[in-house]
Amino acid sequence: MLRKELLELLFEAASIQRWNDHIRPEHFTELDKQAHKMVYAFVLGKIEEADHGSDLDWQRLIEGGLFEFLHRIVLTDIKPPVYYKLMAEKGEQLNSWVLEKVEHKVPGLRDMELDILQMMDEYFRMSGRDNIEKRILQAAHYLATNWEFKIIYRLNEGLYGLEETKAAIANQIEEHYDLAGVQKLALGKKTSNFLDLVGQLRFQQRWAQAPRVPKTSVMGHMLIVAMMSYFCSLELKACPKRLYNNYFAALFHDLPEVLTRDIVSPVKKSVAGIEEIIKEIEHRQLEERIFPLLPVEWHDELKYFTEDEFACKIIENNRVKHVSSAEISNNYNYDQYSPLDGEMIKACDQLAAYIETFLSISHGIKSSHLEEGNRQLYALYSNQVVAGIDFGRLFSYFKI
Repeated sequence: MLRKELLELLFEAASIQRWNDHIRPEHFTELDKQAHKMVYAFVLGKIEEADHGSDLDWQRLIEGGLFEFLHRIVLTDIKPPVYYKLMAEKGEQLNSWVLEKVEHKVPGLRDMELDILQMMDEYFRMSGRDNIEKRILQAAHYLATNWEFKIIYRLNEGLYGLEETKAAIANQIEEHYDLAGVQKLALGKKTSNFLDLVGQLRFQQRWAQAPRVPKTSVMGHMLIVAMMSYFCSLELKACPKRLYNNYFAALFHDLPEVLTRDIVSPVKKSVAGIEEIIKEIEHRQLEERIFPLLPVEWHDELKYFTEDEFACKIIENNRVKHVSSAEISNNYNYDQYSPLDGEMIKACDQLAAYIETFLSISHGIKSSHLEEGNRQLYALYSNQVVAGIDFGRLFSYFKI
């Protein structure tokens, strides 16, 4: 299901700068915004289920986030006030044009077992008023925008039009006050602090020791891995809970780095036993600093996502059990086992890192770190099939 053109399209968002007519931090990219938005969507969805008893279709929410992500890649050069006016007056025609552009960029999307473009078209035609998942994504969009704007506001205070932008964002958030999560986040308490802390991953640069184009953050990388995991899960015909677990485990797989920063692989492997020590530190930091910011009912699930994050596992008789990816596909591909393909997520993580090196080297920006990382990753996966997915083929798309 994953193809070279689709992978390249996902990475385009790393080069799209946001707020580029304002004084802003260097790394305010569309990729990071979309990643932060999906973390907001996860939090809003969990609160909506707990407080309002909503029965969310999490796969629809994941897919809606992907479709909106592709939509923004195509239309991101349009300033928000113009964009919203165009969508209000010419939304149907604009959506059709977006679909044509995506199909042109990624030939063969309609030939997949699932017609992604047809699914996108149906999603664009849905009204947020009738679709709780779409409404959550809309709210997450404005909340993530507001997180950025609070930083922009301090840097641009007094700039003409800034107060108008502030009022417009506040009005849009108020439109979603019927969602329990929006009300809770407005209080600015611990769950809001969690989202603020996660937002710091937008400023942590990947491959920090090497000049690179485009630069990507830990936050953006997490979303790329999550979207890859989604497409791989579709190829595996994953049950809904398996797809949900794979996506959000991938989205949160580097969460501990908000506390430890990105420790590069050579450091982790430099001394025997150091990797285990780092894992212990990460575990302790999660327990002491991150989990207290979240409702206690979420802790077990977040631990399932972040502890042994690259292990294949299920839950049987209320206990976590490590199994192989083949066993999941053959015996445990049912919601009741809450299956999670950690090996596949790791391969997606490594593929994302490999493409990061490829893109920079292809742009002529290279270093010994990037070239060595590129060679090692290709050698590791050039002939690998993981969880039934031919990762050797995916890596060969980007062979230098």
